[in-house]
Amino acid sequence: MRLPKSWELGRHVYGVAALYLGLLDFILHDYDDWEQLRSLAHSPGGHIVFYAVATCMVIGGSMIQWRITARAGAGLLAIAFLFFALRWIPPIVAHPGVYDDIGNFFEQFSLVSAAAIVIATVAPQQAWSDALARTGYICFGICVISFTLEQAVYLSGTASFVPKWIPPGQMFWAVVTTLAFALAAVALLSGFQARLASRLLTLMIAGFGLLVWLPMLVADPGTQSNWAGIGQNMAIDGAAWIVADHLAARSR
Repeated sequence: MRLPKSWELGRHVYGVAALYLGLLDFILHDYDDWEQLRSLAHSPGGHIVFYAVATCMVIGGSMIQWRITARAGAGLLAIAFLFFALRWIPPIVAHPGVYDDIGNFFEQFSLVSAAAIVIATVAPQQAWSDALARTGYICFGICVISFTLEQAVYLSGTASFVPKWIPPGQMFWAVVTTLAFALAAVALLSGFQARLASRLLTLMIAGFGLLVWLPMLVADPGTQSNWAGIGQNMAIDGAAWIVADHLAARSR
């Protein structure tokens, strides 16, 4: 189903985040600090691959802002984020008991899923559009299951990210947000209250950016991971928003 223009805000947020991350790559240059790209640092032509992917993100994040070029832009972003996701496969195979690597894979794959929905919904419907949109939607729901497991496995670490000034306590919000991810995954994959769940999920992830990543960046702007973290959070929030827009369009 083609999305009405009034239901495409998620696409713009997602695109701005991708553009930001791509520009960040060009500004910082130091791709050895990016976990999923570290193996490129000492490989022949690694810097060429790095800047090629960054270019895809800049161009794709720009093109996705206009409906006429959105499908091509989403295709470029799907390639870039799939590349990032696949970079986590070797460490997953090498250390299958470490969930952090699996969680990082699904974080990147959630962005691929959102790109698939955009490709399927922004242009006139093709024979394959519904199947691709459905596949992207299901894959995103599976990624939300991973978000749940990642927080549950590293619950203490999750709690440490919660600002101490928010009552009633850090562990309380770690548990609540983990349960919220779990309920969102159930709703998305079952279809029960999926539209409401997608909106609340979008709001919660936006809250992570405002209450966790933004204060960390302000407190320590010299740490590269803080700059990347706020962009990554915004991209995932945009992906959740794309899913919410897709469900809203379907309901109309």
